[in-house]
Amino acid sequence: MKNTFVLGLTGSIGMGKSTTANIFREAQIAVWDADAAVHELYTSDTDTIEKIFEIAPTSVSVSGVDRKILSGIIQSDKSLLHKIEDIVHPAIREHRSAFVEVCNNTDQKLAIVDIPLLYETEADKWLNAVLVVTIDAETQMKRVMSREGMNEKIFSMMLSRQIPDAEKRKKADYIIETKSIEYVTNQVHNLIKLLVGSR
Repeated sequence: MKNTFVLGLTGSIGMGKSTTANIFREAQIAVWDADAAVHELYTSDTDTIEKIFEIAPTSVSVSGVDRKILSGIIQSDKSLLHKIEDIVHPAIREHRSAFVEVCNNTDQKLAIVDIPLLYETEADKWLNAVLVVTIDAETQMKRVMSREGMNEKIFSMMLSRQIPDAEKRKKADYIIETKSIEYVTNQVHNLIKLLVGSR
């Protein structure tokens, strides 16, 4: 049995990462989504919920951790961010490792791990390769500002936590410019052929 080729997918906010991940899913490629994993931890992982309750009790209800409330708390007290990350990151790594193990055990040739802060958390060190999605700054801004609850302050805070797009592109093994759904679909399918065909 060959180990699954694990391709990291990343890109700055508004670059088209979620759309690209969905195209991989539609092509029957297993995708692990960091954002969905966090949602799962915040709504069903008792250990994570209890730890967050200890430092940000008002963000926790019977439904779990409310991400909007937690985000507001972090914006007003930046020191909490590292404490939250110290709770969430190890749990996320465990969740992701379980996904990769399942892919290996079921002989998947290719798997995608969708990680927003991929380079920032040095995930590129254990991945087989990294795909960065990108778009021009004007299109990025339009996409982000069209999201519910988004404003320039939140956008700036999110960008400040991310490695600049140009730097990501320099580090990437593969790059897709998300200029249209048709173009991205074509590029994703070409990349799957390239990676799976050599396995």
